[in-house]
Amino acid sequence: MKSIPQWVEGRMVFHCRCFSFSFQEDEEIEYETRTQTKSTSTHDYYTASSDLNRTISDFHAKPSGFPNLTKKPNNLRVFTFAELKAATNNFDIAWNIGEGGFGCVYKGVIQNLEHPFDEIQVAVKYAKGGHREWLTEVNVLGVVVHPNLVKLVGYCSEDTEKGIQLFLVYEYMPNGSLKDHLSTRSQTPLSWSMRLKVAQDAACGLAYLHEEMDSEIIFRDFKSSNILLDDQWNAKLSDFGVARIGPQEGRTHISTMFQGTVLYAAPEYIESGYLSSKSDVWSYGVFLFELITGRRPLDKNLPQGEQKLLEWVGRYTHSKSLHHIIDPRLEGTCSLKSVQALVNIANLCLQKHPRSRPKMSEVLGLVNALIGALSPTTSPVRPPIQMIEVNCKEVVTMDEKTHEYTRHEGERVSIDIQLVETSIVPPISQPKPSKPVKSLIRKKWCCVS
Repeated sequence: MKSIPQWVEGRMVFHCRCFSFSFQEDEEIEYETRTQTKSTSTHDYYTASSDLNRTISDFHAKPSGFPNLTKKPNNLRVFTFAELKAATNNFDIAWNIGEGGFGCVYKGVIQNLEHPFDEIQVAVKYAKGGHREWLTEVNVLGVVVHPNLVKLVGYCSEDTEKGIQLFLVYEYMPNGSLKDHLSTRSQTPLSWSMRLKVAQDAACGLAYLHEEMDSEIIFRDFKSSNILLDDQWNAKLSDFGVARIGPQEGRTHISTMFQGTVLYAAPEYIESGYLSSKSDVWSYGVFLFELITGRRPLDKNLPQGEQKLLEWVGRYTHSKSLHHIIDPRLEGTCSLKSVQALVNIANLCLQKHPRSRPKMSEVLGLVNALIGALSPTTSPVRPPIQMIEVNCKEVVTMDEKTHEYTRHEGERVSIDIQLVETSIVPPISQPKPSKPVKSLIRKKWCCVS
C-alpha cells in the first residue's frame, strides 16, 4: 500500500518504506518508526525506490530541495539490513575502507540481479545520524548518471532493534581517494599527466552539475577526499550529502548556514552564508593547488610560514619562483610552462568576488586546452579557438618584499593558454608594474579549444 503525504499540525508527514518522518523548513527531521511487515521480491527492489522517490519529491517541495530531480524515475535497488550484513561480512572492521562525519564505509560484495548474475563489489556507507544527508544523496545520485559522478547502486532504510538503519550502496572505487594519493605516505604518487586527467574529470563532473541539469546543483563540499578513482584511474565526485539546489528566478546566490569544509570554502560563503556555483569554483581552485604542490590546504606539521597552502603558494606563483611549489615527486616529469598554465587557471578560480570567477564550463575548456596542448597525438596541432573573458571586479596583488596581499578594483582580464606546435604551454609574461607588486592575474586573452 502506497502512503500519501499528509499535513499534521503544520508539518508534512511522509511514510517511506520502513519509517515515516515529518519535516518543517529549517528543522531537523523527526522520525516515527514502524515495523516493516512484508518481504521484498526482486521486483520490489526497484518499485520501492520509485515509491521513495515520490515521497522525497514532496519532501523537497521546499526551495532547498530538488523538485525537478525527484520527478525523474530511478532504478535504485532496495536492500534489506540482512543483505548488507551478509555483503560486508557482518560489517567486519577489516572491511572498513573509510570513515567520516556522515558515517562509516565498508567494502561489500552483492549479487547482480540481472544477467550474468555475477558478484559485484560495492561500497556500503552507514549513515550515522545523517538523515537529511541520506535523503539528499538519494535525491541527487538516484537520478543523475554521469561518468564523473560516483554511481549510487541502492539504499537501505530499515527499522531494527537498534533503531532506524540508513545505508547507501555505491559502486566500488578500488583506487581510493585523490587525497590518499597526494599524501606523502602514498606508495603510488600520481604523475603530472594523471593529475591533469583528474583535474579534467573533476571539472567535467562539476560543470555537469552546474550547467547541464534541469536545475543547477551546488556540490558544496568539493575537496580531494571526495574525489574517488576507479580501476582505470578515472576520477568521480562522491559524497553529495550537503549538496543544494542552486538559486532560482535570476538570483545570484542562496543564503544558508555553512556546511562543508572551511579550508576549501569560498570567502563569501564562510563570511555571509552566500552560496552559489561559484563557491564550487573557488573550491576547485584550492584543489588545483593541491594537485600542483601535493600539499593539504592546511598542514600544521610544516614550518609556520608554509602551513596554509594558499598563503604559501601566493609567494611563488610567478614564473621565476614557480619551482618552489611543485610537488618534489613530480621532479623531471612536468614542464614549468604547463605548471604555470595550471597555476593561472587556479588563480582565476580564486578571485574573491564570485562574479569574477569563471563558470565551470569555462574552467573545463581551459583544462581541456592545456591537456590538448600537451597531447599532440590525440589532439589537433592547432585546434579551434574561442576567446573567453572574465569580468574581474577585483585583482589580488602581492608585495615582493613583505609578501602581503592587496585587493583592488580590476577590469576584464583572463589568462593566456597558447596551443603551439611544440605542444608546450608557454609561461605567461609578467607585465611590468609601476609599483613593486606582482599581479596574481595576467592581463591576456584566454584561448580554449
